[in-house]
Amino acid sequence: MHSFFEDFINRHADFHRQLEAAIDGLPQEGLDWVPGDDMNSLCVLVVHVVGAERFWCGTVAFDDPAPRDRDAEFRVRGLSLADLKDALTHSRTYVHNGLARLTLDDLTQVRDVRGRDRQVRVGWALLHVLDHIALHVGHAQITRQLWDQRNR
Repeated sequence: MHSFFEDFINRHADFHRQLEAAIDGLPQEGLDWVPGDDMNSLCVLVVHVVGAERFWCGTVAFDDPAPRDRDAEFRVRGLSLADLKDALTHSRTYVHNGLARLTLDDLTQVRDVRGRDRQVRVGWALLHVLDHIALHVGHAQITRQLWDQRNR
């Protein structure tokens, strides 16, 4: 495997570890807690990250289409800590296995973005995944801090 893909896998796994740390040890109330208007719960953030990874890596980069209800990702509630960690583990395994099948030449391949009138390169889709996860890791970390400080 080329070092680019190894680096991607390591960065991706690190983001997942950070998401897991943000949810670790929380009761159901904490996972579903929404800190304010136009903000998301930790449950929503994890489910949305997993959905986006499946779309941008699976459907776009790996050309392995799967249905996605993005709006439903923002309505999810009631998933347990174990459910969320399992979802992250499954997504991480799927992404890492898919990357193992790619070559550097694949990064320049152009893919249709299903459901949108646009095309992107495989490399762009993969980098977008890391950008997107990083954004939501920050959201998750702030949400966890707010949860931990809410009764101080």
